[in-house]
Amino acid sequence: MKNNKILIYIGILATGLLLGWLLFGDSSQKESEHNHSEISSENQMWTCSMHPQIIQPEAGDCPICGMDLIPAEVGADGLTADQFKLTANAMALANIQTTVVGNGSTQNGIIKLSGKITENEEANAVQVSYFSGRIERLNISFTGDKVRKGQLLATIYSPELYAAQQELITALSLKESQPELYKAVRNKLKLWKLSENQINQIEETQKVKENFPVYATVSGTVTEKLVEQGDYIKQGQPLLKITNLNTVWANFDVYENQIEQFKKGQEVTVITNAYPTKKFSGKVDFINPVLNTKTRTVDLRVVLDNNNAIFKPGMFVTAEVKSTMTDTKEVVIIPSSSILWTGERSVVYIKTNPNEPVFELKEVTLGNKIGDNYQVLNGLFEGNEIVSNGTFTVDAAAQLQGKKSMMNPQGGTTMTGHEGHLGINNQSSHAKNEHENMNKRLKVSDRFQKQLKVVYDDYINLKDALIEEDSKGSMQHATFLLSNLSKVDMKLLKGEAHNKWMSSEKEMKSSTTAIAGSSDIKIQRNHFKYLSSHIINSVQLFGINEKVFVEFCPMADNDNGAYWLSNEEQIRNPYFGDAMLKCGEVKQTIK
Repeated sequence: MKNNKILIYIGILATGLLLGWLLFGDSSQKESEHNHSEISSENQMWTCSMHPQIIQPEAGDCPICGMDLIPAEVGADGLTADQFKLTANAMALANIQTTVVGNGSTQNGIIKLSGKITENEEANAVQVSYFSGRIERLNISFTGDKVRKGQLLATIYSPELYAAQQELITALSLKESQPELYKAVRNKLKLWKLSENQINQIEETQKVKENFPVYATVSGTVTEKLVEQGDYIKQGQPLLKITNLNTVWANFDVYENQIEQFKKGQEVTVITNAYPTKKFSGKVDFINPVLNTKTRTVDLRVVLDNNNAIFKPGMFVTAEVKSTMTDTKEVVIIPSSSILWTGERSVVYIKTNPNEPVFELKEVTLGNKIGDNYQVLNGLFEGNEIVSNGTFTVDAAAQLQGKKSMMNPQGGTTMTGHEGHLGINNQSSHAKNEHENMNKRLKVSDRFQKQLKVVYDDYINLKDALIEEDSKGSMQHATFLLSNLSKVDMKLLKGEAHNKWMSSEKEMKSSTTAIAGSSDIKIQRNHFKYLSSHIINSVQLFGINEKVFVEFCPMADNDNGAYWLSNEEQIRNPYFGDAMLKCGEVKQTIK
């Protein structure tokens, strides 16, 4: 009986629990789902499918392209303060690719140098006049004329030579009685470079010639015409500069940290923009033992065979040289596309999770350039996975999420919506102060700032030419920029300022040389992004006493993103021109 009561009580309790779950469990679950939905809705961020670096707290239009924003993936848990995550959609659209770092050897590495074709000074000759007078006839019309040895170049009327011929005719009658006088007069004419045949002809005819010919003493090409027909000239005055262009010099700049990798007699492969599919071989003929204190480089010279007149003086060329380093120690090498430069700092983005798109900024110390790669002396290890394509886009995403980035090495608060357009200027006060301390404006002289301003103005003109898709104008302004860059007086800088300028100047020169040497606007724009990176850095560090804007287009460079500088806040895109003139945003204002 007692056992029956216990069974009845257990049944009643079970029935009550079942009824309670049926009546209240569903509503509790719904309430939980509702509350979770509210929380998710409150934390939901929105992004653009075309511009995944845009992150906003609410739905709307993309501030760059105007497309409707879509829900963005909520940040993953377990990330450190310096790490950030990209969505799979963002990775695909920006074509972000990674590379696993491996070891490589420098002994088979290729070093690239930029240079210019010049005349072979050993084959230069100056045609001079050996007597004074007036040029009655000049047979060379313009520079570029080819001459051969013995060719008649000009005829000259010389009062001195006229009188000397009369002396010879008089001395000829005294040849037997005063042979020494006769020999002296005859030798005087020889000193004026008259030939034996010419002197004998005067003696035989006993007639004085009014005009005397000037013959070429060498064969070659006239590179400079120094006189005109009718000019009065003095004895020894240069008439023409003649160069034999069967061989030419290719002069290259070698920086201090590269000097040890070159030696005389080393094989060199030369490539020119005029014949991009052809390669020409030569040997290192001379390495200047004196360092240029302004550019911190030495001259390296290669002699090239030019019997087919392929090379023209003034032509830009590139050299590929195998390193002579005998040290076979393995070093870490990474592709140059993975590196972002800001002054002396070089940074890359590491993928910290092999299974998730989680990234983190990493500063590295670089060694020599080997082909399209760089040695890494410190900061990376074999097996690290780094971003090798789309690095600028990853950097933009880091900025917008308030993480460490190239432009903001200390990180800051997440920027959304319109704040993302203002870049660093809209960080929290604390983060902004840290950033300014990290990239503190270096104190330099007004004179140096003025010289940098001239370079900056050339850069702006180059940018405007790219906007107008004027490739010839781009080449011209790049040439001006290169010239003014070489005029910057490095003696005005000391210590840290000198070192930072050296780092940027080297890269600016390389990029500008490539732009000046190509009429293909795609190639020009590709090098312009590298030039812009270092111009931005220099203006930030040294200042030019002018307000400028750092602007960014995420779709440039095949959706990898690229920066540029502008005098105006209005976007005018140099990477697309009229095709996408307004694509971009202001990232920073440099005052």
